[in-house]
Amino acid sequence: MILSKSVFNYFSVLLFLSTFQISAQQKVFTGSPDKAFKVARELAFNKQRKQAQDSLLFILTKYPDYLDIRSFLASTYSWDGAYKKARKEFSYVLEKNPKRKTDWVAAINNELWGETPFNALKLANTALEHYPKDEDLLYLKAKAEENSNNPEDALQTLKSILENNPENKKAKNYKESLIHSLSFNTIGITSSVDLYDKNERDPMQYYTLKYSRQTKLGSITAKVNFNRRFQKNGVQYEVDMYPKITKGLYAYVSAGFSNTDLFPSVRYGAELYKSLPKSFEASFGFRGLKYTKTTIIYTGSIGWYTGNSYWSFRTYITPGDAGSSKSGTLNYRKYRSDADNYFSIAAGIGFSPEIDPFPLNNNEEAIFDLKSQKFNMGYYFTSSNKQHAWGTKFSLAHQEKSFSFGDYYLIYSIGISYNVKFK
Repeated sequence: MILSKSVFNYFSVLLFLSTFQISAQQKVFTGSPDKAFKVARELAFNKQRKQAQDSLLFILTKYPDYLDIRSFLASTYSWDGAYKKARKEFSYVLEKNPKRKTDWVAAINNELWGETPFNALKLANTALEHYPKDEDLLYLKAKAEENSNNPEDALQTLKSILENNPENKKAKNYKESLIHSLSFNTIGITSSVDLYDKNERDPMQYYTLKYSRQTKLGSITAKVNFNRRFQKNGVQYEVDMYPKITKGLYAYVSAGFSNTDLFPSVRYGAELYKSLPKSFEASFGFRGLKYTKTTIIYTGSIGWYTGNSYWSFRTYITPGDAGSSKSGTLNYRKYRSDADNYFSIAAGIGFSPEIDPFPLNNNEEAIFDLKSQKFNMGYYFTSSNKQHAWGTKFSLAHQEKSFSFGDYYLIYSIGISYNVKFK
């Protein structure tokens, strides 16, 4: 009866392990190191890493300078996250023979995976002494520089690669990504229009011009909002900030001012965001809107990241004499290459002070408790170098009339946006 190849391999491994156990009692390996190395590799690639490592260490008791075996042992340690053990073995190999480029690459990656970028940078510089201008080593040097909080140095290293080989696609993509991350400034414009079914009202126009700056403490954005509604024009000036407090905790702080009744004369708000286990995030805060009097609105959200998807639910609660007005919106995003490329869809009920222009009553007080249902979808994408970003959005709202409770408007909204990033 002819044994299949898999059965034959199985018995070969058993035979080797039996030989290993007998030899282990002798504390020094005896036998063919090449054959034993082959079996140990099979063990490592078949999820029997511990047995493979024991086998490799035993072979090295007889052949300590069998560098291929020691290098493979170091790689298995690195795969398992035992970065210090891997470092020790890679150091031995490279000290014995510094002309092993693959081991330099593996040793540098071991330090990067172990989040010790300064060690990785030191190794990369040493490796380049033996392999000057080597593109693989320069690429890893750039990664070590970026991870060491020296992105400008990383950019120069990538440029040196492209000077010698402009067609190095990996370096080109990394350079574009790095430039994108170094683009701390953004200028953008957003435009949208509300169209009322049966032309019950004139179209309402909304425009925003903004400038954002990323800082070490968080982002800050200055906005100029322009509205044309009810055959009147109005401007609001606004500043939004997202300060970082500590790891997993940041805040939102905002203030806005206007001298027209199309906006609240003063708008302000604050909110805390906290990362939670299982990729959840929660927030709680408030918004203040001043028309003839100030109204405080409480808000909170819960979000969940799963794969390339993001789910969130946000609610607003506005206390009042007749009871509290409530609204809620469920939003879903499907990301593509990064956070600037995604498709979104949302549905909600009630007024949301972040996006809805509140109508005023005869006393020029904002009305918060009108019934409303809304649905929107959007698509956002960037240029290949991530410098330019565009967005489109369509919304449909079923909104109660402020002067005729129980009657509704049907409102179609179309919006576009454009942002450009620069250093």
